[in-house]
Amino acid sequence: MPKINANIQFMFNEYELLDRYDAAARAGFEGVEIQAPYSEPIEAIQERLERNRLKHVIINLPVADPETGQNNLPLQPDKVALYQERVGLGVEYAAGLGCIGVNTGIGPLPQGEDLDTAYRTYIDNLRFAASELQKVGVFALIEPINTKDQPGFLIHNSSQGMKAIADADHPNAFLQYDFYHMQIMEGRLTETFAELLPSIKHVQFADTPGRNEPGTGEINYPFIFRKLDELGYRGWAGAEYNPSGRTEDSLDWFHAL
Repeated sequence: MPKINANIQFMFNEYELLDRYDAAARAGFEGVEIQAPYSEPIEAIQERLERNRLKHVIINLPVADPETGQNNLPLQPDKVALYQERVGLGVEYAAGLGCIGVNTGIGPLPQGEDLDTAYRTYIDNLRFAASELQKVGVFALIEPINTKDQPGFLIHNSSQGMKAIADADHPNAFLQYDFYHMQIMEGRLTETFAELLPSIKHVQFADTPGRNEPGTGEINYPFIFRKLDELGYRGWAGAEYNPSGRTEDSLDWFHAL
């Protein structure tokens, strides 16, 4: 069985943010991830991690544009300095929390922005983030996201993700493979995963349609989890789903493992 961690941005929302760490541990998880830990001091999160013997697996960079609210700061050539500032904050939190990786962000194409310029800006920003994260021993992750949930998302399939990694040409840039997003965009989940395994440093999952817990949709997760073991994947797999009810009542799939 792969190492399963809970995404507490999505799960355990019945609790305040810090209390979600406790709830995840009570439910049996040994690891957690969250997109946005930045509302809490590093020391407060460290205390919850230590108390519960939890591994903090990944976080996201804070890449929301302060003017539009869209999470596409990495694509904007006139806001490179701000993105680099946000990288600094992400590095501080990732190092302090002992993360293995940071989702460096992509986003939808900004309105009125030239596609080629946005892509070149993104690649330069990815290279910068990879270099800064490498200094603290943390992987720089890129995550293709489906265009049904996020229309216009610049990198929305695994081939585009791998091209971005190649274009960045940095030894610390890796793929974050989300089975939910890739089922919507391309299918061939385990075949593609096997092909890309050397470049994958983190996995996420939810069922589709609905983005609820495994067992509520069309993806055969018992098969996928077995395949991850067969392929020798040794990383974490993040449960990033919207519970169909109370989080603790959505964990039959987890207990079955």
